[in-house]
Amino acid sequence: MFKRLGLIILFSLFLQGATSNAQNATTSQAQDRKTSTPYKGDLSIFDSPGRDERLQINRVMDILGIATGKNVADIGAGSGWFTVRAAKRVGDAGIVYGVDINPEAIRYIEDRLRKENVHNVRTILGKPDNPLLPATVDAVLLLKTYHEISQPIALLRNLRPSLAAGAKVGVIDRNGDGENHGVARDVVIREANQAGYRLLEQDDFVKDGMDYFLVFAPR
Repeated sequence: MFKRLGLIILFSLFLQGATSNAQNATTSQAQDRKTSTPYKGDLSIFDSPGRDERLQINRVMDILGIATGKNVADIGAGSGWFTVRAAKRVGDAGIVYGVDINPEAIRYIEDRLRKENVHNVRTILGKPDNPLLPATVDAVLLLKTYHEISQPIALLRNLRPSLAAGAKVGVIDRNGDGENHGVARDVVIREANQAGYRLLEQDDFVKDGMDYFLVFAPR
């Protein structure tokens, strides 16, 4: 009996150690990957003329399945540029969650919503490792934001419970070393895979060799 108890204790300690090592590995990977300092400047720069066409944002929304009645999360919403476009697409029957970790961005978006008379957006002050979505969503977009996320694997894992069946997660970013306001697409794909996502599609709409659009779904 004592021998069996000893084996159970040893096995339990082994499992605890394996879990701790896995968590430490994930933390180490997140810390090793360089990230850019989150932008805190003039948010109006994100509303530059022609941005819709350059990013082909309507095509992006088509691919992500953003349509009337859908719920959408804009993670790293910034000025709310994409937030309001998604809100118009989903209509009054849908909801868009504008998520940002910068309180100034949240205030900027809320002021914008009042000026533009948009009523189907909910702003959320998220955390670096959790968007804190209050309900399930059908689509998510991280637009030129991923390179600023200091805990990408944790954030993507915390996002998963908020994804409805068939939900898609889009990432638009540019190639870079992490701290130059860009991150290599292979890094994003690897981190998403570690967080439990599979790559559905990758595109280069801008055709500049730098910008890319990745689409993921939870495994």
